[in-house]
Amino acid sequence: MRTLTQWSVADYHQMRDLGILDRRRCELIQGEIWDMAPEGQFHRFVNHRGVAYLRQQMSGKAEVFEAHPITLSTSEPQPDIAIVRLPDTRYLTHHPYPEDIYWLVEIADTTLTYDLETKRRVYAAAGIPEYWVIDIANRQLVVFKDGQNGDFVTRQIVSGGVIYPVAFPEVAIAVDSLISIPEL
Repeated sequence: MRTLTQWSVADYHQMRDLGILDRRRCELIQGEIWDMAPEGQFHRFVNHRGVAYLRQQMSGKAEVFEAHPITLSTSEPQPDIAIVRLPDTRYLTHHPYPEDIYWLVEIADTTLTYDLETKRRVYAAAGIPEYWVIDIANRQLVVFKDGQNGDFVTRQIVSGGVIYPVAFPEVAIAVDSLISIPEL
């Protein structure tokens, strides 16, 4: 019988510090080290544009991190976008913890099932209040909120209009600014 070794966040940090994972693009998910999918051109474009837009919308209200780790109890994923508490100096000695996070965004082109299932459960179990998935292929935004019993109760799919983040109900986020991709 084979068993899987479960790595702690401390183990993962030690491997990083020792350089064991230097040439790996990976993240810790529920005690397992997962290789991350290569980033395609559309993914990079949507990510870059979304971060620029969200930084503009959240200026003075929150920090918007792009593809940086967050630290959860058994995971250290690298969401495409993390909207976290100010000031940025909070993160001099650690990555954002769940209590620092307003919401997370993943951009899915080749990783849609992983983002909608695995990442959704990890983020909900950690108590992240809101989670968005930009579905590139279908040009829609999947919004999860109302965490309860390790999952999100509310799932909303939007392809236009505006959405108001739970933490900032006064901030209107134009969905098209996140999901529109110019035709080539």
